[in-house]
Amino acid sequence: MGVVSQPTSASECEAVLARQREHFWSGRTRSLPARQEALGRLRAGIRAREEAILAALSADLGKSPEEAYATEIAFLYQELRFAERHLRKWVRSQRVRRDLLQFPGRGRIHREPFGCCLLLGPWNYPFQLLLAPLVGALAGGNTAILKPSEVAPASEAVLAELIADSFEEGQVAVVRGGVDTSEALLALPFDKIFFTGSTRVGHLVAATAAQRLIPCTLELGGKSPTIVGKSADVSLAARRIVWGKFLNAGQTCVAPDFVLVHHNHYDALLRKLDLEIRARFGEDPRLHPQYGRIIHRGHHDRLTALLQGESPLRGGEADAEDLYLAPTVIAEPTPDSPLMEEEIFGPILPVLPFERTEEVISRLRDQPAPLALYLFSRDAQELSLLRKSLPSGGICVNGTLLHLLSPRLPFGGVGASGMGNYHGKASFEAFTRPRSELRMPARWPWHLTDRRRPLPLAFLRRWLR
Repeated sequence: MGVVSQPTSASECEAVLARQREHFWSGRTRSLPARQEALGRLRAGIRAREEAILAALSADLGKSPEEAYATEIAFLYQELRFAERHLRKWVRSQRVRRDLLQFPGRGRIHREPFGCCLLLGPWNYPFQLLLAPLVGALAGGNTAILKPSEVAPASEAVLAELIADSFEEGQVAVVRGGVDTSEALLALPFDKIFFTGSTRVGHLVAATAAQRLIPCTLELGGKSPTIVGKSADVSLAARRIVWGKFLNAGQTCVAPDFVLVHHNHYDALLRKLDLEIRARFGEDPRLHPQYGRIIHRGHHDRLTALLQGESPLRGGEADAEDLYLAPTVIAEPTPDSPLMEEEIFGPILPVLPFERTEEVISRLRDQPAPLALYLFSRDAQELSLLRKSLPSGGICVNGTLLHLLSPRLPFGGVGASGMGNYHGKASFEAFTRPRSELRMPARWPWHLTDRRRPLPLAFLRRWLR
């Protein structure tokens, strides 16, 4: 199998891409058996390194084995299983109905691979968010260069070994390095770019891709709001908000960023959030095996700075040496608080009351569209109004995060939270393009376009309108 690439210069990055382009144009990735074999090799590589993956996630993010397996490994197995089960149907060309001018031809739509793809992954779910797009790239018949985040070094090393032992470098390669390496890769003429990360970096990726007219999928983030309506089950809302918010110590792109709760339930929700945090993580979450850590000191300092001037209702305790920040609830942060200006991406949950649904719509409509919108309500009319009035990448009703777990539901953002979708069939479509074909029979003696004079106007008006 291929060796792990660690380019330190633009020329080395170019050499890796050149090998991949040669491999793609050899045709070895395009057949259905080749795609199925590639997915099987990825599955086998993950299975052989389950313990190494769990250890790496513990080292980088303090994830418990249970959380790491459920959110990273099991998620990937599900994506692989779904793709393997449906791939034969996905790759089949689709026959389309012919019109009068195409008679007696036959039209078809083929799903064609883009070619050489660049996948840029983040640090918060370093395996899931890099290998799940790879499932789509392999199913689509592409080659791929993966650039994991150097911020999660243990996960980066295991990823590099997994890919090197599972694939030829011409088919899939891992490129390791920092910002300079990412910039060198983005300067190359890839056929498709898939980026998962912050909105700020997403702008840079999109701008660079636009210079070469490279299609790209951007999975970003934003301030995903949670709305707890007048008819909501407050106990259920508290349980599911706490689970979704403090999973991975809040370092999840679709985590509930803040809560807007109907004023009738405001005090009750605050009490139940506090009780649920205690029930889930104990009196001292620092000692609980299921509570993770912040990725590095810089991110920890950013989060603690967000708490300056605030009075946490719950939590707020921090230890920079241990990269620990307690699950924190902030009741009614000040209007100009930075907590309400930027994506928090950590275990801090602001909670604010509202009186009328129209007030929520007016407030959120002026903000960038988030990656997720969470609605807790038993009122069908309220749910319909909020869904139609507030844009978002996805919606989850009476739950958090669960909508992204199904390969049958496309996942992606809109506007500032991203462009394009993936998961399941959407992943296959993200890495392929529809190519139309009209085939006219060579032996058919005559066609309308064979006339040397224009068709009569009366005919055109009757049959071609």
